[in-house]
Amino acid sequence: MTALPPLQIRPVQLSDFDPWLALWDGYNAFYGRSGATALPPEITRTTWERLHNPLEPVFALVAESQGELVGLTHYLFHRSTTRLGPVCYLQDLFADARRRGQGIGKALIHGVYEQAARAGASRVYWQTQAGNEAGRALYDKVAEHRGFIVYGHEIQA
Repeated sequence: MTALPPLQIRPVQLSDFDPWLALWDGYNAFYGRSGATALPPEITRTTWERLHNPLEPVFALVAESQGELVGLTHYLFHRSTTRLGPVCYLQDLFADARRRGQGIGKALIHGVYEQAARAGASRVYWQTQAGNEAGRALYDKVAEHRGFIVYGHEIQA
């Protein structure tokens, strides 16, 4: 069995923009947001700015292997009506398609768990599409599916 290259999970840095953008674009394409359905550039720019603004509750970790970014996760903290401390929502998780199956997603999730514990959060949660079988296979190993169904409604300005 070939040993996997070492993996470092760390906060995203300003100098990471280009490789972060490639991963961000890959993440969005995975969920059908590319080409004619791509996010407006303003959303990507604002997301990047929020990740580096200390007044924002949005954060990012990246997975780095041999000097290359191979995964990302974005997460945020918010209040809850059922807990005294903050909870953590893991909003985005993506590993480079060429590197899937190498533990990147699991390492990033555990990195968020560590950051949540440091922030005093008592829970990390996330959602995924029902058909994301590969992702769900991992999630079933690192968290508990609690049976909730997510609804959404877009507000038109």
